[in-house]
Amino acid sequence: MTLHSSEECRVAACLCHARADAGELRAMRDANAINLSRRGLLRAALTGTAAGVLAGTGLEVLAPTAARAQSTLSPAAALQTLMDGNKRFVERKPTHFEEDLAILKQNTVEKQEPFASVLSCADSRVPVELLFDQSIGHVFVNRVAGNIATSEIIASIEYGIAVLGTRVMMVLGHSSCGAVKASIAAKAVPGQISSLYRYIRPAVDEAGGDLVGSTKANARIQAKLLRESSPVVAAALKDGKLDVVAAYYDLASGKVSLLG
Repeated sequence: MTLHSSEECRVAACLCHARADAGELRAMRDANAINLSRRGLLRAALTGTAAGVLAGTGLEVLAPTAARAQSTLSPAAALQTLMDGNKRFVERKPTHFEEDLAILKQNTVEKQEPFASVLSCADSRVPVELLFDQSIGHVFVNRVAGNIATSEIIASIEYGIAVLGTRVMMVLGHSSCGAVKASIAAKAVPGQISSLYRYIRPAVDEAGGDLVGSTKANARIQAKLLRESSPVVAAALKDGKLDVVAAYYDLASGKVSLLG
């Protein structure tokens, strides 16, 4: 095919470059498919897959995705990344906005590779990604009033661990939590709001009705529940691939503190 100059094509609305580019794109696509297949096989051979964690859970079909979506951070490094981000947030020195959002969106269209999972309250004052200074695709967030570990929430968290390869799981309580306040008062409320009470009352009883104490106890209890009730979480902990922690976010200072 005869190719004109770019200027000639522009003036004459010629399609010669477009046709040539289409052929090149087809060749590149075929080559990339081969390379991706080779890379996938190599990665599976070198790092293994999530098959061990997924075995017997009914999620084995998702193992190929897990094989190419594992964070390279250790659980300790993943937790430190979150805490470093919160330090920047408190000091008003965020860096997440410096990342190219267009590139981040492009790279996360077909897959996600979050390094951390956070179970937080649905409270609008707890913007998880912002308070850890993270951007698109970095944190797998589950939000529900009172940051409670219901069976549905646990299922979502298990997906993040077994399939996406998150390395740290944080249960995040926060100051002035309305769900904890309501559970302490235990008054009649409209709709199904009172269904939250049974998850939070053990923490209220433990802390004697103190709001801050109950909120922190609730975060610890929900984290303990995740460790003990989920075989996926337990297996990842045993293999050293995951850490589960409880934390408390202070609305006034913006600081996240780890709970023992």
